[in-house]
Amino acid sequence: MWLWALLPVCLSVFGIVSVWTVFGIAVSNGSVNLTEGFPFISQCGSYTPQSCLFSQICNICSVLGLWIVVIRFQQVRDYGDHGKANISSIVLGFISCIGISILGNFQQTVLMQVHLLGAFLTFFVGLAYFWVQLWLTYRAQPCQDRQWVGPARATCCTICTILIITMSVLHNTGHRSYTAVCEWVLVMVFFCLFSLFAAEFRQIDCHRLTVHYGCQ
Repeated sequence: MWLWALLPVCLSVFGIVSVWTVFGIAVSNGSVNLTEGFPFISQCGSYTPQSCLFSQICNICSVLGLWIVVIRFQQVRDYGDHGKANISSIVLGFISCIGISILGNFQQTVLMQVHLLGAFLTFFVGLAYFWVQLWLTYRAQPCQDRQWVGPARATCCTICTILIITMSVLHNTGHRSYTAVCEWVLVMVFFCLFSLFAAEFRQIDCHRLTVHYGCQ
């Protein structure tokens, strides 16, 4: 049922459009000044009224992300892979999605340390999740499904890794605007990584959760 492919696409489109909307609102009401440098995403979402919108966007993305992580876990398991890599993927995916919610609700102008924790969980743990997914792409998926998804996922993961390293270097050397630009590109590539699940989800006929009762 190809409709399941719309879930990761909806997350990606919604996320990209929403964060740029927050950016537009922040610029239009003067919350950020582009003449002083390019702002971070969280900087744009730290001031009212867009702070409320930013929090809600992160919460919605977190829920959609958790849904995708669960479906992908079940799909890989149905392919016959019950190994530790798949279990690690759902754990990493859950932690990363929780990080998105923390990132949006604990903004940098309120609780900076908690906000940075959310950013770490989102980006670093999220990147680890997608690297595991790359491994599972070649380990568990049928050959016809990984002809282009594998290389595309590998390219995006590599770009994200380079961007995170570059961000760290630029931040430590005081190049704030360039760090912010890298962050924006990083988030866009992350959304692209989520959208790649559409190629795999299009083959899902149904999705349901079941509860197994143990023997008394």
